[in-house]
Parts: sequence; structure tokens; C-alpha cells
Amino acid sequence: MYQQHFGLDQLPFTLTPNTQFFFGLTPHVEALQVLQTAIENGEGFIKVTGEVGTGKTLICRKLLNELPDNYQCAYVPNPYLNPDELRWALATELGISLQDNINQQQLTGLIQNRLLELNRQGLKVILVLDEAQALPNKSLETLRLFTNLETESTKLIQVVLFGQPELDNRLQDSQLRQLKQRITFSYSLRPLLWDEIQAYVDYRLSIAGYRGKALFSDKDIKLISSAARGIPRLVNVIVNKALLLCFAEGGNKVLTKHCKAAIVDTEDAEPLPTSVQNRGWLYILLIIGASLVMLWVTNADWLSTLRESI
Repeated sequence: MYQQHFGLDQLPFTLTPNTQFFFGLTPHVEALQVLQTAIENGEGFIKVTGEVGTGKTLICRKLLNELPDNYQCAYVPNPYLNPDELRWALATELGISLQDNINQQQLTGLIQNRLLELNRQGLKVILVLDEAQALPNKSLETLRLFTNLETESTKLIQVVLFGQPELDNRLQDSQLRQLKQRITFSYSLRPLLWDEIQAYVDYRLSIAGYRGKALFSDKDIKLISSAARGIPRLVNVIVNKALLLCFAEGGNKVLTKHCKAAIVDTEDAEPLPTSVQNRGWLYILLIIGASLVMLWVTNADWLSTLRESI
């Protein structure tokens, strides 16, 4: 890979939501501020929505890492669960010992007793669900019923929903109007602006150990920003490929041709003009061909050395 070539300690543009690379971009900081304020408020549902790849899971992990000690968090990363499965998942996250033959009424009672116990210990319970747009309607209604559990002065559980814009569409359903009314705080993540992407790319490179001059020009960052529609995940994909192409040529600065070729090779990126796409594919093929030749030459030299030693 290109780590050694660019003097990096680690790969800066992987798709894993690593909080080490969290950068204080305006939409992400605002989302966290809304979440923290809502959690302190202690009422109802909290909702954060955004397009695929805008950083919802990263924000979710950042929130979980920074919760104060007096919070007990139940985290469900894959909520495509029916109501019974959702209750089991919550019970497991709350550390409840369960028997296989328990019925749903008994399970609900155990969950309520556990929530009361945690409340007496001075702990506030938060249920966080990622990819919440996948929840069936009946499971969303089960969540609403969970928030009915309360003492005279406080709710026993808060629910935080992270989801794609489809979640907002789902909540327009009249069957979910009671849940919608309980959403006290909401935030919608916007795409990044080109200058935010420039700062984002530079920051991730610096965290990964890069100490040289800027690898991308303003012009190329604007090109990447447009192709990625301001979506951080697509930025990561395109920038990673551009660095690979630069490395394959032995260059020390990413050029426009590297960026265009990376965009052409990224399926969900905004397409470039056809003539540029054709040149991009040709460039990629030439790089692959050159790499194969270099690999063959390297192996041939190694084999010759081996024969001479024998």
C-alpha cells in the first residue's frame, strides 16, 4: 500500500467509522450538541437523519464514547427486529438474565424492573438504534411504549434514533403519529462544503502521520467534492484511490488525472463527461499494466538471483 510512500502510520481513508479520525465539522458538531442537549433534557425520542455515508455511525460512536458515567447505554446496531426480538435485544443490553421459555409479558416486566433498579442507582438509560429506518412499524410502536415507563418525575428510558431520510418518510405514516409527537429533538445532517472537505482530508492525513506539503490542490478538492456530492464516505473512497494511483506512478503530489481516474472508478460518484471517463479508464488500465510489468520484472529478477545462488 501507499503508507510508507507518503510517510503514514496508518491508512487515513478507510470506511470503518473510527472516532480517532473524528473532525469537528459544523454539521457533525451541531448534531452532537443537539444529542447532548436532548439527553440532558431527559424526555422523549431524539432523531438524527442523514444520507448514506454522511457520518451518522461515526457520530453515534462518538456520542457513546463521551456519555458521562451516570448513563447506562443499550446499543442496537442492526434494528431490523420484530417487537419480540427488540425486547430481547434491549433485555440483553441491560444485562438481564433470561430463560428460553419466558413469555413477552414476563420479559416486559423484567425490563421494567431492571429500569427501575438502574434508576434507583442514579443511572439514566439510553437506547440507541442505528439504521433505524429498518425498524418495522410494530417495532417502532414497541419503542413508543417503552418510553411510557416512568416514575413520577422522570422517564426510565430515552430513545435515540439514527437513520436515513427514509425514516422521516416513515414517520409521516398516520399509524406512527403518536411516536412522531414524542420526538422532542431532531437533526438532519447536510452534505459537506468543498472547503470543509479540504479541511477534512488534511486532518485525516495529519492524524495518519503525514507531515509533508498539501497532497491535493484546491481545484482537485472541488472536483472530488462535486463528484462525492459532499458525502464523507464517497470522499474517502475517491481520495484513497487517487493516492493509490499517485503511489503507483511514484509521485509525491496527487494530480488532477489521478482524481478523475478515481472518480471514474467509483460507481456512486457523480459521472464526469464521457470523454473524461474514457481517458480515466484508459489511465487506470495503463497503471494496472505498468504495475503488472513491474511485478513481473521484480519476480524475474528474484528468480534469476535464486538460480544463481543455486
